[in-house]
Amino acid sequence: MNINRRAVTASVLVAATALALGACGSSKPQTPAASPTTDAPTPTQSATQSAAPSAASTVPGYRPGEIPPIPLFAIPALDVFASNADKAVIQTASSLQSVPGITVSPAKCDGTGLVSGTTVLGGDGSAVSTTDNGSVVNSGQGAGVINEGPISVVYGGDGTGVYSNSDTQVSMNVNADGSGTYSTPTESYVIDGHGGGNYSNSATSESIVNHGDGSGNYSRQEISIINRGDGTGSYNDGKLSIINNGDGTAIVNGTTITDAPKVEKVPQIGKFPPIGSLKPVESCGTVITLEDGVLFDFGKSDIRPDAAQTLSTLATVLNNAKVPTAHIYGHTDSVSDEAFNQKLSEDRANAVSTQLKKEGVSATLDATGYGETKPVAPNENPDGSDNPAGRALNRRVEIYIPAF
Repeated sequence: MNINRRAVTASVLVAATALALGACGSSKPQTPAASPTTDAPTPTQSATQSAAPSAASTVPGYRPGEIPPIPLFAIPALDVFASNADKAVIQTASSLQSVPGITVSPAKCDGTGLVSGTTVLGGDGSAVSTTDNGSVVNSGQGAGVINEGPISVVYGGDGTGVYSNSDTQVSMNVNADGSGTYSTPTESYVIDGHGGGNYSNSATSESIVNHGDGSGNYSRQEISIINRGDGTGSYNDGKLSIINNGDGTAIVNGTTITDAPKVEKVPQIGKFPPIGSLKPVESCGTVITLEDGVLFDFGKSDIRPDAAQTLSTLATVLNNAKVPTAHIYGHTDSVSDEAFNQKLSEDRANAVSTQLKKEGVSATLDATGYGETKPVAPNENPDGSDNPAGRALNRRVEIYIPAF
């Protein structure tokens, strides 16, 4: 994984600032020329005498006695969490489309079940799936773990997250309060969630410490900057030394000068943004629903001749989608006794299974009858009267296609 643009921007900012600061290493203390009416300073004069600001050495681009600011660094982006989140939502919807006489819809998860050789759905939005390249655990409550090759991603479901990539050696750890860490082979970010943090780059020997209270430190090779957060601070690059007293005075290479600007506080840095929660698995697969009136005469289980074309179309749809397994369920309304309805539902499910096999369906099929035990609508109105529309919905054959 490459470092994101924000991190690169931070590094460029730090490097640019350090480059400007480093340029001062070649500057030499300016020796004031002797006044025509004043004798030049003698060797016996004190080295800490007061000097005019223009006579003092400076950091290029800054006033005499002025301490350069501690460079800021940007919070790295956490795009990897969002880009991997979809892997935890087990794909359960098939490519099947509704056609005349056939309604296709997502299947509701109403219990734990094995929907393929390596995927188990919990019925509550949770899921566990394994492949040759890794595994996915989705708690259904926003948390989960994704392992894919060298990548491991942990979602806490409460804004927290952990990411690691053993190939790129990039790692991230985000806490609920916005604190956390981000590291690459050369860079390290530590954010405390309260406006402070540290940055280091082993390739450039840069180090930034922001205490979050206006104080901080910066170093890069021979350059060192200290900001105490109270208007005072110091700068040293091996050739130029500045001690700013915060009261308008500063000592530059041993010489006290006046009119030196105080050291401004170091601005706070931000927090890591919260990690988004994982979406639950909302479907266990696909359900194809055929109303009994499309296939059967009332109270019968023989498929009507004019219904054969509907099942032929369905067979084509199943084969084109490369469905590996399908379960056929028969259902009835509550008219007649339970034993009759149970037998009728079984016979209708078997009739559909047999016809689909005749049409060349390659999927493994099985048939089950549920009688009147799984209604999808009321068979009667609240006042006890008959509900023909509800009963019509309950008389159906369903073909359940598990996620695959």
